[in-house]
Amino acid sequence: MLEWAQSLLASVPPLLLLTAYMFIFILVLFGCVAYVTLAERRVIGFMQVRVGPNRVGPRGFGQPIADALKLMFKEMILPNDADRFLFRLAPLLSMIPALAAWAVIPFAERWSFADINAGLLYLLAMTSLGVYGVIVAGWASNSKYALLGALRSAAQIVAYEIAMGFALVGVLMASGSLNLGDIIEAQKGSVLHWYWLPLFPLFLAYLISGVAETNRAPFDVVEGESEIVAGFHVEYSGMGFALFFLAEYANIILISALTALLFLGGWLSPFPESWASIPYIGFVLGHGPHMFIAKTCFFIFCFLWFRATFPRYRYDQIMRLGWKILLPVTLIWIFVEGVLLYFEVPPWFD
Repeated sequence: MLEWAQSLLASVPPLLLLTAYMFIFILVLFGCVAYVTLAERRVIGFMQVRVGPNRVGPRGFGQPIADALKLMFKEMILPNDADRFLFRLAPLLSMIPALAAWAVIPFAERWSFADINAGLLYLLAMTSLGVYGVIVAGWASNSKYALLGALRSAAQIVAYEIAMGFALVGVLMASGSLNLGDIIEAQKGSVLHWYWLPLFPLFLAYLISGVAETNRAPFDVVEGESEIVAGFHVEYSGMGFALFFLAEYANIILISALTALLFLGGWLSPFPESWASIPYIGFVLGHGPHMFIAKTCFFIFCFLWFRATFPRYRYDQIMRLGWKILLPVTLIWIFVEGVLLYFEVPPWFD
């Protein structure tokens, strides 16, 4: 049976097979996005001593499906004076980069759609494109509230994108490669060889910038301070709003996966390699995609945890944190890292 399946796959054109894999992956990613929304409500409900969704399906597990069906059948209303083409295009400009970035994410050794040498540069480009969807949505809506929300969101995204970029420069300097697979290979060894320790300030800066860039609490002032009206997508309904919603949660998963890859060793196991030979449980303790998924889930939980516990910052505090704290910290640590690498001081980068 296995040989028959292998011969069948060998007869399929590579491009068609890759397209099928990508289609299946996108469906799985959409499913993950849907159930991250359920996890968020359940986690926040637990932290606030509430029940959370528990009516649709067993223990509320059908709630994301009900939400998706509701949004699919709701009418998408276009404002009279809106630019109809750009109004419809903006949600796609936010959603497509969040999906395209996964093309270079390695789930395990040689498990990626595209193993390109400039993978880190490609990721930086894709994560930067989302701001165009925000700006276009605010401008095309022909609404002062939407435009103000878009400008505020764009300024916040740009401020924290710079800090994220410098954090990636630190990872590039430590690994000596733009290839994500090579970056993970450079972290092989014990947990102390993972970049979270030698690049700890950059690790914190990247995680905080990721939370701010996705407009998540406590950095969600894009929705408004005194005029809570939903910010740049205030005029959207139905599937237009759903795509912005999907893009936000897809970016949460993406930032969590990138943090796990760049600073926590990706698919590498924290346990000694000898433990992988233990009968029955060795495959769980060894390297593999399950380690990458577990680390990603941990950072997703952190996103939900932050929303449940931290109060919302004022906008001036958010911009001060991005420009006056995170940016100088990343620049100083890159300088320190450069000096240490030049004199070959730290043993972590061997």
